[in-house]
Amino acid sequence: MLGTILLVLLILLLFGALPNWPHSASWGYAPSGTLGTVLIVVLILVLLGKI
Repeated sequence: MLGTILLVLLILLLFGALPNWPHSASWGYAPSGTLGTVLIVVLILVLLGKI
């Protein structure tokens, strides 16, 4: 249950971090890249049953 909630939250944060607006265009892909890495790690942990 906790793993599913965590995955949904991380996916929403990943979409929110994409540089689509003028004020965030200078950030590059660092925020979404970091959240993407965290999402992959959490997904692996959920699939392995650790969370």
